[in-house]
Amino acid sequence: MSPRDLASRLRDTAGQLPPGPVSLSTLAEAHGGAWQASLLVLLATPCLLPIPGVGSVLSLGLAVLGLLLCCAHRAELPPRLGRLSLPREGASRSLNLLARFYDFIHRITRPRMTLLAGPGARWWLGPMTLTMAALIFLPIPFGNVLPAVSLMLAGVALAARDGLLMLASMSVGAGAVAASGALILMGWRAGMALLGLG
Repeated sequence: MSPRDLASRLRDTAGQLPPGPVSLSTLAEAHGGAWQASLLVLLATPCLLPIPGVGSVLSLGLAVLGLLLCCAHRAELPPRLGRLSLPREGASRSLNLLARFYDFIHRITRPRMTLLAGPGARWWLGPMTLTMAALIFLPIPFGNVLPAVSLMLAGVALAARDGLLMLASMSVGAGAVAASGALILMGWRAGMALLGLG
């Protein structure tokens, strides 16, 4: 399913939601096989904002998603998670917002190098999501930015089957690991020096 087709499907679903709360499983079904991609974008984007605590909370959701991605055979939300619900108005707004997002990425992506962004990508995307979630959780100043950007790119790449974009995501992720590792090492050395142990 192309991003444009997915946008149309989400828009149609938003207009046909039944009254009352809407379960997460219903929202996932509206995405077809692209719900993991949408969740990556939805959970990673707020981590870019300089709001205390947001990264810590959302990193837990990203960690759960990473575990689900590691289970490459699982194409549906776990039943317990799927039973959670949103008010109809909130669900409709979310679907319409995602529809606009997929309309936009349709213009800047295309299927290419699809082996890197197809179903097989979940074998390395799961561990990468877990790693990025751990980096977002750590209290490193501005440490959320690169991991969040990496996961957003991965979500877009997965939805659009754009392997080139997935390579960009992995490159940014590698940079996030290197930058966080360097900052942790610098902090360790500074702490040891203050204690007179360096």
